[in-house]
Amino acid sequence: MNKTPRFLVVGAGAIGSFYGAILKRAGCQVSVVLRSDYDAVKADGFRFTSPLGDLSWMPDHVYQPGDTPDVFPDYVLLCVKVLPGVDRAALVRPWMGEHTGLVLIQNGLDIERELAEAFPAHPLVSCLAFIAVSRVAPGEVKHQAYGQLVMGNFPKGFDDHCQQLSALFRDGGIDISESEAVVGERWRKCVWNTPFNPLSVLANGADTLSILDAPGGEDLIRTMMEEVMAVAEADGYPLPADLVEKNLAGTRKMGAYKNSMALDYLNGRPIELDAILGNVVAIADTLKVPVPHLRTVLTALRIRNS
Repeated sequence: MNKTPRFLVVGAGAIGSFYGAILKRAGCQVSVVLRSDYDAVKADGFRFTSPLGDLSWMPDHVYQPGDTPDVFPDYVLLCVKVLPGVDRAALVRPWMGEHTGLVLIQNGLDIERELAEAFPAHPLVSCLAFIAVSRVAPGEVKHQAYGQLVMGNFPKGFDDHCQQLSALFRDGGIDISESEAVVGERWRKCVWNTPFNPLSVLANGADTLSILDAPGGEDLIRTMMEEVMAVAEADGYPLPADLVEKNLAGTRKMGAYKNSMALDYLNGRPIELDAILGNVVAIADTLKVPVPHLRTVLTALRIRNS
């Protein structure tokens, strides 16, 4: 725990490459596993535009799926999309040494459990990224705003691994919020993600301002946020009463932003529908919380996807 740890990023798209860049700035060894962008990153590394300055970086090693690590990392950062049919445990298993810790930087609710069950002897740190960042071309990333991570152990706590990781991310230039109850923080993030991401797809990839400024758009977003808050409270994670209005104000402040689900839709990629919306509705059903607007959007997207 006293040496600078080695990191491996599995899923080095916009999110993974950004936090890899932050760890690189903190002086860490950072390698990546890539599929589609392998050739571009192998040749030129990651190229960034960012309000934080030049975040461009060259990984220490660039692997493809099926490769084996030169040395097992101290931590694997898992940053892939949470999609049906994707075995995330299988993705990280080849890179997990006896003492490797697993760090999730992923969207969604109730996404840690399958990994905790697959790797019960390994530290599991769950992170939520509050960031506007997009991959614009192979190996090219546009960081638009923010970058804060909320971090904690799953299902609860904040151990020595979290302490070390938070210090490194801060050294790299971003804010870290330490949480003893990271599941509650996932609910907090769902208040934004659960309305904006699915609606962006129904609106053919619309950006956040287009959604808010459409007739009735802001009212619909507000109502969906309030439904998420009601489910969170029933699940034992009450959230601040002013969170909806703070989210709306913050969204307007960051400008027109195409979220990750909008970009996936526009590029013909699968969307994280269950992780971001379906799981919220499923928990609402279990707890008997009415969520008519969330359910309507979920049903409409399932019809569209079929």
